[in-house]
Amino acid sequence: MALRNAVMAALLEGEASGYDLAKGFEASVANFWMATPQQLYRELERMETEGLVCARVVQQERRPNKRLFSLTEAGLQVLREYVGETPAKPLALRDELMVKVQCVDIGDSADFEAVRAAVAERHERSTAKLARYQRMQERMLAGRSEEEYLATAERIGPYLTLLGGMALERANLQWGETVLKRLEQRAAALGGPAGD
Repeated sequence: MALRNAVMAALLEGEASGYDLAKGFEASVANFWMATPQQLYRELERMETEGLVCARVVQQERRPNKRLFSLTEAGLQVLREYVGETPAKPLALRDELMVKVQCVDIGDSADFEAVRAAVAERHERSTAKLARYQRMQERMLAGRSEEEYLATAERIGPYLTLLGGMALERANLQWGETVLKRLEQRAAALGGPAGD
């Protein structure tokens, strides 16, 4: 999947400036696609050149003018074609922390502690992301049950991807808790981290 597909998916929510898109990207598609603001701005420029998005300039007082981007009909068609492609590529996981955990036994106590701290940090980030996703879910549901929302919402895709993001963070939390517990047990059994 290319970044442009994720950008076009975010623009389905409506017209947005590059800045708003970068901020909103985290709220709308970050549970399945990450990008820096610089990557988003470069991609918007390319997409505008290719006619997939168009921009209009909004005059602002006491601030620089801003450009609001929206999908063109050509962009919507490219997105439709992308959605219709089958099959989707399988998930490719490249996780630096997993490599470090894989190697936790070869270092000294400082290395062991660095890995434990990295796992704890990921656990904290996953806790915060899950809480943010749960707040997003509450806003989307707006007092309705999930069944009511899914039966009446204009678009259900953003909700379904939110559920996927929540499931991923729950899995990260469960994995992190298990690893931290096992590292603690290992350190105790060896008389301290890495057997020192």
